[in-house]
Amino acid sequence: MAERGYPKISVTPKAEAALRAGHPWVYGEEVLQADACDDGDLADVYSGKGRFLGTGFYNSASKIRVRLISRNANDRFDEAFYRRRLQYAVDYRRTVMGSDFQCCRLIFGEADQFPGLTVDRFGDILVAQVMSLGIERHKAFLLPALAEILRAGGEDICAVYERSDGALRGKEGMPEHTGFVSAPGLRTDLDGVTEITENGIRYRVDYIHGQKTGFFLDQKYNRAAAARLAPGRTVLDCFTHTGAFALNAAKAGAAHVCAVDISDEAVACARANAALNGLESTMEFQTADVFELLTSLESRGKSPYDYIILDPPAFTKSNATVKNAIRGYKEINYRAMKILPRGGYLATCSCSHFMTNDLFRQMLRSAAFDASVSLRQIEERQQAPDHPILWNVPETDYLKFYLFQIV
Repeated sequence: MAERGYPKISVTPKAEAALRAGHPWVYGEEVLQADACDDGDLADVYSGKGRFLGTGFYNSASKIRVRLISRNANDRFDEAFYRRRLQYAVDYRRTVMGSDFQCCRLIFGEADQFPGLTVDRFGDILVAQVMSLGIERHKAFLLPALAEILRAGGEDICAVYERSDGALRGKEGMPEHTGFVSAPGLRTDLDGVTEITENGIRYRVDYIHGQKTGFFLDQKYNRAAAARLAPGRTVLDCFTHTGAFALNAAKAGAAHVCAVDISDEAVACARANAALNGLESTMEFQTADVFELLTSLESRGKSPYDYIILDPPAFTKSNATVKNAIRGYKEINYRAMKILPRGGYLATCSCSHFMTNDLFRQMLRSAAFDASVSLRQIEERQQAPDHPILWNVPETDYLKFYLFQIV
């Protein structure tokens, strides 16, 4: 192999095994020796015996010391390289999302070999989050280039907004940043609110002030699956956020839907989305702590609901808090199972990678045993395919979604 000119990082056998198996990260404690390298720059990674393992972004401030972007020693990391990667990501979404390409996740971090980069499309608006220093160094090219690629494919993109305001930025040694991307053909004078349509339902998306990029796209097809059980039923949608599951149920013909969230802002957003779709007559909205509400409903005995939807936020974001998270998931699922009548329906999910599918299933079995019910599984689902799962990168596999009948 010809001399490459990049700083060299030598790693432990453990890191070598992980990299050769396809995982793209090198942790700080796995570095044996490192040439001088500026944070955010590219470095070549080698085994302790000198075997080339790949090239990635180096950051001494991060727990993840190197994030690989290539395993090909012949790659040249010029604008053409990154443009090809962007094109691959766009082509994939166009293929797997079909008519839903107008509103989908375009870049899903490591799953698209852009570590730390998320880009969601809401019609003619792109919303990006940059959570790694290497991508931060390239975003001035990457984000406008993505808009250009979409336009070249016949898509109307008028603005790109950056929502790099998560706590992870600090762990990467970067300050938080938000704002419109300024580039030829991109507007910077918008109010930050747009309208999308998903599963035939309209939503107002606040991509400046809303959570993450403004709307959670990963449950798109799970909402449609949940809606198929809703006609004629009385539905309790817990942790409703923007009201998406509740609205899908109401539109599908539920007799009545109660949408609950602890956040007044979320409830107001859900109510506004119901009005946007003319669904107010079959819906009610409540600001409440879901744990307290479910406990109260169970204590009353007979419940008015024959369908409960549980879509909580991630109860754990690390392995250290998984046990506490399991208790939280079990409590809400146990209460829901006790509240529902025999023959009732339960939709339940977890969006935490650390709450693995095995742990989630064990929790559900335990909750069902304690509630003295049986679970008749209707469907097991995951995230939509615009959030692709790489089997060699477990962190990309995070969403668990189940539909059950209580018997």
